Amino acid sequence: MGLYCGIDLHSNNHVLTVIDEADRRVYERRLPNDLAITKAALEPYRAELVAVAVESTFNWYWLVDGLMEAGYAVRLVNTAAVRQYEGLKHTDDEHDAFWLAHLMRLGILPTGYIYPKSERGLRDLGRQRMRLVQHRSALITSVQNQVWRSTAVRLRSDTIKGQGKQPWPEISDPDLAVSVQVGRNGAGCGLRNHSDRAAPERVGNDCQRMPLGAERLLHGDCVRVKACGREDWFQKGCA
Repeated sequence: MGLYCGIDLHSNNHVLTVIDEADRRVYERRLPNDLAITKAALEPYRAELVAVAVESTFNWYWLVDGLMEAGYAVRLVNTAAVRQYEGLKHTDDEHDAFWLAHLMRLGILPTGYIYPKSERGLRDLGRQRMRLVQHRSALITSVQNQVWRSTAVRLRSDTIKGQGKQPWPEISDPDLAVSVQVGRNGAGCGLRNHSDRAAPERVGNDCQRMPLGAERLLHGDCVRVKACGREDWFQKGCA
C-alpha cells in the first residue's frame, strides 16, 4: 500500500501529513523547521512512501535539498496552480497539507522544476544583479523627472551619471538640489567599473579572488572594499 506525504511549509514551522490510498490520515503533525526532526517523522513510513510534496514557498531550498539527499522522492508544488473546491467554508494548514498529498495520490498535483542545487547560487546572483540594475535605473529616471519638471530640461542618463557633456540647468530650489544629489549618489555608484574587477579575500591563511561586488558595501559617497582582512575606502565611480 502506497503512502503519500504533503508538507505545508511556513517560515518557522511546517505541517506534515501522510495519507494512504484511501485518503486516511496515517500521520499528521506540526513540526519546527528542523531537517533532523522532519526526517525522523518520515522514517517509519520510508518503505511505503511514494513521494513527498513540498509547498514552493520562499524558503523551500533547505527542506527539498535535505529530503532529496536523504533518498526521498520530492515533488515541488506549484502553489499558484493548486485550486481547492470553490466555496469551502473552512480550511487550515492541516487541510492544506492533506490536499497536497491528496492531489499527488490522484496524479494531478501541479509541480515545478527543482533547480539543481549547484546552479542556484549563480541564478540568485543574476536575480540580485537584475534588482540592483532596476533600482539604479529607477533612481536615474527619478532624477531626470525632477529636473525636467522643474527646469523644462531633459537630461540624458549619461549626464546624470557624470559621463556626458550636456550642461546641467540651474536649480534654484535648495531642497530640490539636495534631492537630485541624493538620487545621483544612489545611482552613480551602480555597477559601473566594478562588475569585472576582483579583490582578494582572506580565507584562513590564503587569499582567493572573488568578484568585488560581492563584498562592496555602500556608505555615503564612498565604497568600502574588504580585501585580505583590510577595509579600504574608494570614491564612488573610481576605477
